[in-house]
Amino acid sequence: MPDAPRIFTSEYYERLRDLEERFWWNAGMRDVAALLLRQRSLPAAGLLLDIGCGSGQTMTWFRSLYPGWRTIGLDVALDALRSARTQHAAQVTLASALDLPVSTRSVDLVVTLDVLQHLPLDGGDRRSLREMSRVLKPGGHLLVRTNAQSFPIVGDDPQFNFHKYGQRELRAKLEAAGFAVLRLGRLNALLGLAEIPNALRADRGSGSYHGLQATLRRDPPWWSALKRLWLRLEGGAVARGYSWPLGRTMIALCQRP
Repeated sequence: MPDAPRIFTSEYYERLRDLEERFWWNAGMRDVAALLLRQRSLPAAGLLLDIGCGSGQTMTWFRSLYPGWRTIGLDVALDALRSARTQHAAQVTLASALDLPVSTRSVDLVVTLDVLQHLPLDGGDRRSLREMSRVLKPGGHLLVRTNAQSFPIVGDDPQFNFHKYGQRELRAKLEAAGFAVLRLGRLNALLGLAEIPNALRADRGSGSYHGLQATLRRDPPWWSALKRLWLRLEGGAVARGYSWPLGRTMIALCQRP
């Protein structure tokens, strides 16, 4: 398999676009997000803010479910924003999650996927969550997905501002920002066990491990479909309030009082 690209390079975002369009993990995570959002009976029209929007697939997916909504995206990567504009006709802006160029109490739903773990380690996640709370209308919702600390325990990576969350830590930071946590739980519990050998090799200093999505695995369609189904089943349990004891991904649905 080809080596994974270095994070935040143009090759990295090209790989992400490929994964988001064709990989079972991304499709399964969209299924889980849909399950959580359907619980909240969102109105027919509203405004979605996608923080760390990448190349825009999440906004396109959301509009397919809620065609009456407007979507805007923010990202720090010009390569990703160019793709969002050309491939998805998305309304996007170059901006940081730490200082949102969005009016206070103007957004109905904030979605931020795999962003918190890459913010500055000296409180960047707390600052960003306060910003998300600021821009949401009272009663608005936040859907956040991030990496979960699993086995083996992985320390912070100061070079790439990379952090993995414990469940109590993430809940405490969400609540400190003013959110009511409606659902919070781990995903990728069973299938994530396959990543332990890679993580152990990386922990010994091989430097070759880039995570579950490092390379697009060419699985048979039936096997990809089965893994997507299993991930959706795990998500269904989280949507009912259950939290898996293991899992390499954390997802939370919150509301601004």
